[in-house]
Amino acid sequence: MHPALKRLETQFQPSGLSRITDPLLEQKQVTLWLKRDDQLHPILSGNKWRKLKYSLNHALGLDCRRLISMGGAYSNHLHALAYAGKALGLPTTAYIRGEPPTPLTPTLQDAQDWGMQLKFISRGDYRILRPYKAWDSLPGWQVGDYWLPEGGTQPLALQGVAELVAELAIPYQWLCVPCGTGATLAGLAAAVTSPSQVLGFAALKNAGFLREDVAQLLPQPQQNWHINLDYHCGGFAQTTPALLAFIRDFQADHGIALEPVYTGKMLLGLYELINNGVFAPGTTIIAVHTGGLQGNRGFPPCTDN
Repeated sequence: MHPALKRLETQFQPSGLSRITDPLLEQKQVTLWLKRDDQLHPILSGNKWRKLKYSLNHALGLDCRRLISMGGAYSNHLHALAYAGKALGLPTTAYIRGEPPTPLTPTLQDAQDWGMQLKFISRGDYRILRPYKAWDSLPGWQVGDYWLPEGGTQPLALQGVAELVAELAIPYQWLCVPCGTGATLAGLAAAVTSPSQVLGFAALKNAGFLREDVAQLLPQPQQNWHINLDYHCGGFAQTTPALLAFIRDFQADHGIALEPVYTGKMLLGLYELINNGVFAPGTTIIAVHTGGLQGNRGFPPCTDN
């Protein structure tokens, strides 16, 4: 591990497990734990850090001088990358989908304040960038550049995500995680051993393509993972009254903050599956809180009545 990255990691806190107690869980005889990756770091929280860690180590080892990536106006990935770049002394550049918002979103304002150069491009040009996955594959790449694809989704991301599995000290049957690009699901599936299974909850609509994307990321074919496509709540970053009410009630009951893009949708879906008897009595489930709470600034407070 590069010394600069080791120094940065000294700022991190352990990611523990919180037992969720609830009348529904007691009734269905299901044990639910929440893996609190939201507690890793105030900014570099959750799977955003885990996916970045070994890519950053690679970039530092290559003596790269600029990190380049892509994302939307509320991207957790870009928010984390901008902060990490500043902490490591690496300039950052981001291609942002769509027209510049006025004013900048809080996410982009943070990124800019941390020194990230923001380049706004059309949605068509943004789609053109998606197939470029290798660190040196970006059109116009120059010596010293390090390209990270959307969400930091590349094979090195799996290595960091796998470390989460090694931290789980209790037996479980299911490990659940929200899905955006599928890299976190792939990293977990590659590390989880039989008979445990991994269940992803897609955060976007019409996300069947994720099954192929995850399969391509895995170093070898595996049958221990599944993706549920039913709890996108209308599409990426879309919400429903039911989702917002669930988040509000969960936060009030358990004192754990959620966001409506990823973890909130996963837990909404998980609770419905538990209520419908999908999991047998005696099942232990660990759900991953993937952080990204900064994204809440793009939504009305879930505590509002």
